[in-house]
Amino acid sequence: MTLDRRSLLKLGGAAALVLTAGGGTFLMTRTPNRALAPWQSAGNGYADPRLQALSYAILAPNPHNRQPWLIDLRREGELTLYCDPDRVLPETDPFQRQIVIGLGCFLELLSLAAAERGFAIEIVPFPDGQPEPNLDARPIARVHFRAAAAAPDPLFRQVLERRTNKEPFDTSRPVDEAALEQLAAAGGGALAVQTTNETKLVAWLRQLTWQAMKIEIETPRTYLESIRLMRLGKTEIEASPDGIDLGGPFLETLSKLGLMTRQSLADPQSTAYRQGLDMFREITGTAMAYVWIKTPGNSRLDQLAAGRTWLRLNLKATELGLGLHPLSQALQEYAEMEPHFGAIHSQLGGSGQRLQMLGRLGYGPEVDPSPRWPLETRLQEAKWPKRPKIRRSSRCSTRSASSNNCPGSALKECCRRASRSLTSASSTISRGLEANARRPIWREPFR
Repeated sequence: MTLDRRSLLKLGGAAALVLTAGGGTFLMTRTPNRALAPWQSAGNGYADPRLQALSYAILAPNPHNRQPWLIDLRREGELTLYCDPDRVLPETDPFQRQIVIGLGCFLELLSLAAAERGFAIEIVPFPDGQPEPNLDARPIARVHFRAAAAAPDPLFRQVLERRTNKEPFDTSRPVDEAALEQLAAAGGGALAVQTTNETKLVAWLRQLTWQAMKIEIETPRTYLESIRLMRLGKTEIEASPDGIDLGGPFLETLSKLGLMTRQSLADPQSTAYRQGLDMFREITGTAMAYVWIKTPGNSRLDQLAAGRTWLRLNLKATELGLGLHPLSQALQEYAEMEPHFGAIHSQLGGSGQRLQMLGRLGYGPEVDPSPRWPLETRLQEAKWPKRPKIRRSSRCSTRSASSNNCPGSALKECCRRASRSLTSASSTISRGLEANARRPIWREPFR
């Protein structure tokens, strides 16, 4: 299906009728405020220092916005962190590597928030052993709180401003060496953090990240994993504030008109699918620099440490005014991705080292925060059942690194741009639809 000008004008007229229904209030009520409330309530009204710190920790970037954390607070002065077995990504993350990285982000943000309140925390990772090759019922970490002269970290000031910027970057604004040096230093030195703005390497990485993303989109089982996690419109987003949120007046109008469904989004012959590929190529092609994290091995401890470092890089990028967009598809562990996995490790990995994260850097527009479940929904009331099963993948031939990115991601950001253009229900609808017929409907996961 293609949309010519006549079709767009017809669609624009239909959209105008939908958007102006109910006294013209449709445009003004599409923000999922309830799903964004945790960004406003963080740190407010908590007497228990653990809850205060947790109210920030749940804002950590995490794969596919799955928010895989479960917290047990039943022991005084400590908490136990588990992985929710219903929130893993068996196709794109068959060994839960990126899930563990997301939990590492959570722990680092917990630590920063506790220090801001004057509490030091001791994190005991995997107190009952490191689960291999898949996560199981054992805890990810046990965290002890104690009142101490903990020094606040200046990076904490960026927590509520942090975003994952999946928009095209400004190719007229280079990222200079001074900014890259500051960013790498913010990692804390525990792991190898490297950056580049070198023209030839940036061009090579642009092409590789595009090709890797294309494989993930064109591999049905990995793309369908994203489709199943899509939340279409305000009602779905507020009912399930996780996964890939597709909201705003433009997208909701398409949904109401029956022009955007999960079935159409999954169809390789659809306009949205094909145009999404084109748009993601534009996004990957605007990278102005890159940052990546390497670890000596790929143990659960390595993955957790990579997550803690990734959180710090996100906060420092925010402070520097830089957009940071994870593009680690080439690090995924399924058979179709093996050529790109080998290529990027040969180029960036070094002898025996494992790439854990790769991010695109540049200067982009402001973007919105991602939805979050309220803190109370992530607190564990009952004892964890014995050994919940996490499905393994038989399609992976390597025990290596998987990615924190997915094809569903370009969707939301592109269509948000469309939504912003629809500020009136009549005069701009046709122009907005015509301009945004070329927008994809996919988005990246680490949010």
